[in-house]
Amino acid sequence: MDDRWDRDVLGPLQAYMRIPNVSPAFDPAWEAHGHMAAATELVRSWCEARPIDGLQVEVLELAGRTPVVLCEIPATEPALADDTVLLYGHLDKQPEMAGWRDGLGPWEPVIEGDLLYGRGGADDGYAVFSAFSAIEALRDAGGSHARLLVLVEASEESGSPDLPAHLDALGDRLGQVSLVVGLDSGAATYDRLWVTTSLRGVLMATVRVDVLEEGVHSGSAGGVVPSSFRILRRLLDRIEDADTGRVLLEELWSEVPPEREAQLAANAEQIVGGMAFPWAGGTQPDHADAVDLLRARTWAPSIATIAVDGFPPADRAGNVLRPFTELMLSCRLAPTADPTAAAEALVRSLTADPPCGATVTVSVRGAEQGWNAPATAPWLQDAVDEASQAHWGQPSAAMGEGGTIPFMAMLGAQFPDAQFLITGVLGPGSNAHGPNEFLHLPMAHRITAAVSHVLDAHARR
Repeated sequence: MDDRWDRDVLGPLQAYMRIPNVSPAFDPAWEAHGHMAAATELVRSWCEARPIDGLQVEVLELAGRTPVVLCEIPATEPALADDTVLLYGHLDKQPEMAGWRDGLGPWEPVIEGDLLYGRGGADDGYAVFSAFSAIEALRDAGGSHARLLVLVEASEESGSPDLPAHLDALGDRLGQVSLVVGLDSGAATYDRLWVTTSLRGVLMATVRVDVLEEGVHSGSAGGVVPSSFRILRRLLDRIEDADTGRVLLEELWSEVPPEREAQLAANAEQIVGGMAFPWAGGTQPDHADAVDLLRARTWAPSIATIAVDGFPPADRAGNVLRPFTELMLSCRLAPTADPTAAAEALVRSLTADPPCGATVTVSVRGAEQGWNAPATAPWLQDAVDEASQAHWGQPSAAMGEGGTIPFMAMLGAQFPDAQFLITGVLGPGSNAHGPNEFLHLPMAHRITAAVSHVLDAHARR
């Protein structure tokens, strides 16, 4: 598999990483800028050139929507023609982010040892290259597979707002999907195959507090005009305990199923031990117990302030009482929480009876359902265990993820009897969305081999 990656994947993947095709939420003028089109064309042309009999590749386009690359590969045997495996990835990226260390940058890939640095290689540009490499390796070895669809979307980092329209337009073309392979997830360690069993939902919203029509001298207004930031602090106390970080809105929570609770207990020490965050100074996590920490990361909601508006830069700040403060909140929802109910609860809590009669405006930017995997079929459990032993020399393990892949919830609703293999390369230190993101190349090679193994097992089940 290493030779296949070196020969067919590394060059095109690095070319893809050089394209600054950030997701539409971060580049509203994405059509005019052309980066998304360039990335789509690179993926389309590479896929179309694969030496696979019967391969069909097309770019699906809808007005005002990001494109989807859809590749169809016929089953190796007529008896498998009506059974479909859907392999998923995305080609849009997060913004570049500040803080890349010397010698690294978001749009220039750099290989250091086993690590390929740059934005979008691990999240999730490698996925389409890995999927096709797995398929080609399987066919070269004489293995079998059902009808395969490789779907690569371009709005995942914005919450996949364009994907439902594409799925509606596809209609029955997806066929009867019995297995979904998603390569956009993480791994607690690099020493085994990790299978994702749950994903949190996400609720994005802005909250703005206005107290003045324009800024005024803080000497004359201080003590008379309430601070918009102070009012925002009070509002945030309605939805989150400032001491513990516990979310106070019941609608963002859901009960942890017994099977997931058992997995938390079984794997917490290993998963938490592998977490690698760039802590500043003596910063400590909110929980000391490993199980509590893992539960908080995967089955409890959380709220993060990810952007602020209304503040001038520190070196340009006048002695002025500002007219407004606006925050963007990223709320992670428990996997089975209702995102609509969560959004309604957030708006209701923040806007009711505002302190000092200030004007409070809450705008929901998106609310996406989380996902809890169905019970794993024996054939799939056997296949992932065999693949992990064969390619890592260790048994496979299960974990919940704190992030969101909206497509999984969409497919889970559309194909309730399908099995899911959700995995990925985002292990300790890979830092997706942040500076110094890297793709762990040996992990990518082994996941590619594991997917090949599972596709064959699916056909022979």
